[in-house]
Amino acid sequence: MWFDRLLQGVLDTLLMVGVSSLIALLAGVPLAVILVTSGKGGIFEAPGVNRVLGAFVNLFRSIPFLILMVALIPFTRLIVGTTYGVWAAVVPLTIAATPFFARIAEVSLREVDHGLIEAAQAMGCRRWHIVWHVLLPEALPGIVGGFTITLVTMINSSAMAGAIGAGGLGDIAYRYGYQRFDSQIMLTVIVMLVVLVAMIQVGGDRLAKGLNKR
Repeated sequence: MWFDRLLQGVLDTLLMVGVSSLIALLAGVPLAVILVTSGKGGIFEAPGVNRVLGAFVNLFRSIPFLILMVALIPFTRLIVGTTYGVWAAVVPLTIAATPFFARIAEVSLREVDHGLIEAAQAMGCRRWHIVWHVLLPEALPGIVGGFTITLVTMINSSAMAGAIGAGGLGDIAYRYGYQRFDSQIMLTVIVMLVVLVAMIQVGGDRLAKGLNKR
């Protein structure tokens, strides 16, 4: 019985983090590209857009996840029709993870050698070609490393979300460990979270190193 409950907790956690991280990846990379290319000296220089977008990203990055999750309750109910369960946690997890990952990806994109961009411009490459064939490929190892950090952060956040009704390992730790003063359950959940984080970190690091050698 406990094995089934723990297995379901792991699956719920993976579902929450998996869906949220996929959306954060699909939204965060374009957001980072816009932040980099619209800045001063960028290939799509647009200071006004850059300032507004930067302020938007900084706003959501500065809000603690627990407060953000509570503040988004009406929006979450509008999107998924409920404020309880795995899918309800996907909304705040995604909104919290996207600007966080975008800033990390932005750093990786800014570290691309500007000489490569200038060389591509001298060859007559179009600006979107520079993004696809210079910026993103050169920054890919750093983006993968940043996405790994984002995944780890999201697992921590999902555990926090689980403690207030989102399901997953956090819910098990809170309901069956904390509320019932069962240290064995708490320890089991902690070990499972540590193993999960370690697996993601090792996998992400190896992928980033493999891409860096290409």
